[in-house]
Amino acid sequence: MSAKSIVMIHQLKTLVYLAGLSVLLNGCLRPVTPRTSTGSTQPTRDDNLALGNPSRATLNDPDNYLMAKSTYTLSYSRKRGIANWVSWHLSSAWKGDSPRTNEFRPDPTLPTGWYAAKTSDYTHTGFDRGHLCPSDDRDGSAEDNAATFLLTNIVPQAPRHNREVWKYLEEYERHLVANGNEVYVIAGTYGVGGTGQNGPASALAGGKLTVPASLWKIIVVLPTGSDDVSRISTNTRVIAVNIPNVQSAADKPWNAYVTSIDLLENQTGYDFLSNVSADVQRIIEARVDGGNS
Repeated sequence: MSAKSIVMIHQLKTLVYLAGLSVLLNGCLRPVTPRTSTGSTQPTRDDNLALGNPSRATLNDPDNYLMAKSTYTLSYSRKRGIANWVSWHLSSAWKGDSPRTNEFRPDPTLPTGWYAAKTSDYTHTGFDRGHLCPSDDRDGSAEDNAATFLLTNIVPQAPRHNREVWKYLEEYERHLVANGNEVYVIAGTYGVGGTGQNGPASALAGGKLTVPASLWKIIVVLPTGSDDVSRISTNTRVIAVNIPNVQSAADKPWNAYVTSIDLLENQTGYDFLSNVSADVQRIIEARVDGGNS
């Protein structure tokens, strides 16, 4: 055998060895989803828009402008100066003990030339800076929590609405998670004109920020697991709520405002749960859940 042939054989053996080593290392380093003893997945941070894009928001429509954060996804309206809706996933994987940052601030990712709300736009208006995706749903880290204080996630909200009836609904979401579930939440705004501490108003900041007439929310409840969209069935619990943006809304509990997804779709023009089977949607979107358990 020639010296040249021997060298070629050694080179070939080296390439085969390195290829095998690469496969072995990639197999060892590939992320593995932890599983419980029953075989179901442990709580994970899943896609915030897994159930669908309700308004088909895009990057080309200024009044239905898609903004994808790591912690939530939203549709923003340049004309209204607030979000149309915000969508997020909540499981115990998102939870932690990071303190509330209270860093309300303009969103630097809005396109150049668009008005970005400032904290001072809310000062002495009689309306709270109300979260759509709540601070307490994103306390896994300081960075996660700070993201909820971007003012694209904030809307003018009647103080009692924000601090009482809406707050209790948010706490109920987390109660569901603490009891072994994960939830998908879509919250949004509708209409023009609310009543705050100083009386009725239709806009703040010289007309730049619309005061919504109501805030609505949809909560889809699933036992902790994987392949979430495929697990949504006609037996899946879905809670829909629409609460007027007025001080007196807090005179009643949040479950006094339950409605159906069908009615919210008729009102808003959105298509909720569009990634779910149409046959399943037909059943669960017509249902009204009283929220008693």
